[in-house]
Amino acid sequence: MSPTFPARRRGKARVGAALGVSATLLAAFGTAGSAQATSATVRHGVFPTVSGAAQIRANAVGQASSDETLSYGGGIDGIGVMSGQPKVYLVFYGSQWGTQTTDANGNLKFSNDAKGGAPVAQMMFKGIGTGSEAWSGTMTQYCDGPLVSTGATSCPSGAAHVPYPTGGVLAGVWYDNSAKSPRAASGHQLGAEALKAAHHFGNTTPASNRYAYYVILSPHNTNPDHYQNAYCAWHDYNGDTTLTGGAVASDVGDFAFSNQPYNMDSGAGCGVNFLNSGSAGTLDGWTITLGHEYSETITDQNPAGGWTNNIAGSPYQGQENADECAWLKGVTGGVGNVTMGNGTYTEQGSWSNDTDQCALTHSTVS
Repeated sequence: MSPTFPARRRGKARVGAALGVSATLLAAFGTAGSAQATSATVRHGVFPTVSGAAQIRANAVGQASSDETLSYGGGIDGIGVMSGQPKVYLVFYGSQWGTQTTDANGNLKFSNDAKGGAPVAQMMFKGIGTGSEAWSGTMTQYCDGPLVSTGATSCPSGAAHVPYPTGGVLAGVWYDNSAKSPRAASGHQLGAEALKAAHHFGNTTPASNRYAYYVILSPHNTNPDHYQNAYCAWHDYNGDTTLTGGAVASDVGDFAFSNQPYNMDSGAGCGVNFLNSGSAGTLDGWTITLGHEYSETITDQNPAGGWTNNIAGSPYQGQENADECAWLKGVTGGVGNVTMGNGTYTEQGSWSNDTDQCALTHSTVS
């Protein structure tokens, strides 16, 4: 959205030219389903459905690739990107996940996880930064800190870059079965669960949350923040006053979190069998979504203080690095099967300023 940075998540009726949101982006979400129009919000950085992304792209035909260039937002509370090793915490939110057991790889699994998403999510975050995978390289070109000017489209010498996440990023896993997850948790409720997780993991200071990211995974047959028929996921930080239900007061400093629905419930709209066929493709959209929100969090930790599209009139205005490359297939930087040190996961590319295109792989920049 616009460089009025903290107020980045706006109800559709209040979004318009004054906030710099592209008409193309609004049109895509306006046709995404009645839930989006009545209950959720048009969000900067929301991961659109497959059809929503296709509409944005169709309306952008003829636009120059330079219209996708990202620029630095100046940071919020001094935070732009994760310029230290990311720490990802997976929070399985609500007793509807069912009975917990452990698989041969030490991953939590659940009796009500019919698609087997939970262990795959754990393995994917264990795998990021291992096996010399180059998917993480694209994000390392982005930076923050006092050396980086607001509006910059490249990083000056000496700036603090997103690091290559050597050795994996999974820092903790928690099943919070103390109560049922709400049928349609608000953004505030999801943020409050992330705050609860921060305390659970002992991250009780701003320093311990500077590079932490809490993925709030809602169970099958829930509709967190009314995502169904509207979008596939989003990420944010606690201080966003336009979260549905309001910002989350924190006693642990700023913290980043995401709304990760059980989006296999949305079928092809959120990527089931997007790349691979049959049972091999059941979790295509799941791993794509998890990777999408992770790559955006590490490059835009407190949205939109990090790297976003701020080009007035661009069809991609308000989007983040992964949004600009959402649901591409069979083209440069499109979705592919990425091999990591512990397996292969379906991921999407993200926007690369230095090559002016979407990239599934990239050399590490420091």
